[in-house]
Amino acid sequence: MKSLRFLVRAAALAAPAARAVTLDDAVAAALENSPTLQAAEARIDSAQAMLAQARSYYYPSIGLSASYTRSDNPIQAFMMQLNQRQLNMQDPAFNPNDPEDAENVRGSVGAQWRLFDLQRAAGQNMARLGTEAGAQAFAAARNQLVHEVTRGFYGVLQAQAFAVVQAEAIRSIEESLRIARERFAAGGAVKTDVLNLETQLAQANEDLIRARNGAQLALAALNAAIGEDLVAADAIAAPAEAELTSHQQIKQNNFNSPAGARIKTFKHFGSRVIRKKKKKCTNPQAYEDRPEFRAARLMRQIKEQDVRKAQGGYAPTVSAFGSYDLDSEDASDFQDSYVVGVMAEINVFDGARTRAAVRAARADLAAARADEEKARLNLKLDLQQAFLGAQEAWERLEVVGKSLETAREARRIVQEQYQQGAADVALLLQTQVGVTATETRAAAARYDYLTALSHLHPAKGAPGEDAQRSQ
Repeated sequence: MKSLRFLVRAAALAAPAARAVTLDDAVAAALENSPTLQAAEARIDSAQAMLAQARSYYYPSIGLSASYTRSDNPIQAFMMQLNQRQLNMQDPAFNPNDPEDAENVRGSVGAQWRLFDLQRAAGQNMARLGTEAGAQAFAAARNQLVHEVTRGFYGVLQAQAFAVVQAEAIRSIEESLRIARERFAAGGAVKTDVLNLETQLAQANEDLIRARNGAQLALAALNAAIGEDLVAADAIAAPAEAELTSHQQIKQNNFNSPAGARIKTFKHFGSRVIRKKKKKCTNPQAYEDRPEFRAARLMRQIKEQDVRKAQGGYAPTVSAFGSYDLDSEDASDFQDSYVVGVMAEINVFDGARTRAAVRAARADLAAARADEEKARLNLKLDLQQAFLGAQEAWERLEVVGKSLETAREARRIVQEQYQQGAADVALLLQTQVGVTATETRAAAARYDYLTALSHLHPAKGAPGEDAQRSQ
């Protein structure tokens, strides 16, 4: 965390050469700060403790005790002397109705061991499945957090890209306005040309204000996902002509790409990625391996064990017990005694309490099975939506990539023609609007594509390293 803070300060305060905050930096900070993950990890620890507690019921319980007693109560005195094997009924001084004060020092060790209990086995299985479910819930929460941060990170870059587009549009309009004013001063253009361009410039400035505000809002959303104000607006900015050069860069999220990035750099890998993701999305294993589905499946299994535990109320329990005692009047001459035995218990009638527990457990199991199926369908739909979103964004990239350079070239030509008096201001305005709209669509498609891919990546479902460690 300290290194990230230093990085942010360096990027925000000083050096142009300082490394910008990457997506990996933002994700690492979010994973460290997330109260959701902290709570999930605490629940894993709790589940592991409950498992250890459930396993402890398979071992005998052993207790030690020691006591000192002094009494003139006839019953107490009689029993103490009896345990010390000092009671002499022939002793003339013996009077059971009015004994003298009697003392007793006792040491005892007792043990009890449950030999047979169906509920015990079901309880241990529930605890074991609970730890696995906790690990899957942690992995699911981690994946969701990574997706939120990734979406927020790309959202900031997209919003900044929109601002870059508007800034470039303002510069282009200002150049056209300069030409119009020169032509008007020379008598080659009418006043309305100047006014129309001034109106367009004012509109472009309004759009820039909104775009910059959108970037600030996106940054605030990212900071909310991270859990701390770690990212300054300038700290994740990139050069205007930053270019993606390989698929590996996409996978590593090791880039920043504003509106000026070239769409054509996607073309050498985009189709291959889409085809690969489609195979994963159409494979049932793709969603069945996701931690969200695994957690639902484990919850169903827990409810199955809960039914068995409730049914165990009909079965007998068998326990062994024993104790060993030492008694003495003065802690010098101890007399020993022991007790051992086996005890069996069975529920004959409990007012239908066990039957009601079984019924409730079966109802919970039916609900868990429905939740498992719902999770499967939701995850299948989620994968399909993510894939279709990536595919749609990719197709948009292909379309807009073909028209972007054309639109820019058309604007350049019309601007030159207008300067020469061969084109009217309406066509000039139209081409400028076309370039701005195309660049905006390009930026939107680019980051929509990357966001969709980032959602598909954790959809492969392997639990995070932290979750695996916790299992």
